[in-house]
Order: sequence, then structure tokens, then C-alpha cells
Amino acid sequence: MEITGRIVQLLPLQTGQGKNGVWKKQDFVIETEGQYPKKVCISAWGDKVSENMLVEGKEVTVSFDIESREFNGRWYTDVRAWRVDEAGGAPAQEPYYAAASTPAASAPAANKSVAPDFLISNDGGKDDLPF
Repeated sequence: MEITGRIVQLLPLQTGQGKNGVWKKQDFVIETEGQYPKKVCISAWGDKVSENMLVEGKEVTVSFDIESREFNGRWYTDVRAWRVDEAGGAPAQEPYYAAASTPAASAPAANKSVAPDFLISNDGGKDDLPF
């Protein structure tokens, strides 16, 4: 999922020592635009904590995952960022597998037999493979 907004608050950086080494976590609050703005607290972990990107007042686009877990009969929800980009900057490229999974990209033209791109070669059928 993605959300775009302005960083309105940076909460204190949290660090600690775990069994896998040192960890760090930065919580920040972004506010969306629109008629009914929403504020969302998001956590950035490890190398996602960037002093250059997480600055109050900066417009950002955050890609995140949401996960809930139960503890002693109560439910807790985490919103974890896995990518933070400047809003309005160059659009982030989709993963290489995203284009192949879209129906429009994988559907052949009506009544035409179309070979997949990986079968078409511009080198006249020559390749460098030893077998």
C-alpha cells in the first residue's frame, strides 16, 4: 500500500541491542491532503531510517505494510514502511514482475498468435550459450 502526505512529526529515535545486533526504529506521523486530512503514524526500521528523507514538513510517498497481532486478548497494529520516497519526484519503478502480472500486458491480441518477448531475438537466432 502507499500513502502520500507531509511529515508533521518525528517521534524520538529508538535503538537497542537484539540477538541479531543493533536495531533502530523511527516513528513519524504524516498528514494526507484533501477535504478530510488524516494523520497516520508509521514506523521505519533499520536502513529505512534516513535523516535525509525523514524531515518534518517534507512531502513523501510511503510504501508500507499493515500487520496486527494479538497479545493478552488485545490487538495491536503496526504500520511499517518499506520504502520512503520524496513526493512529486521521479516515479518509482515497479518491480520487474509487476508488468508481467497485469492482464493487459499478458493477454495476446484478439485472433493473433503472439510469441512472448523472451522468445523473440534481434540477433538472428545466434546466442552465446555453450550448449
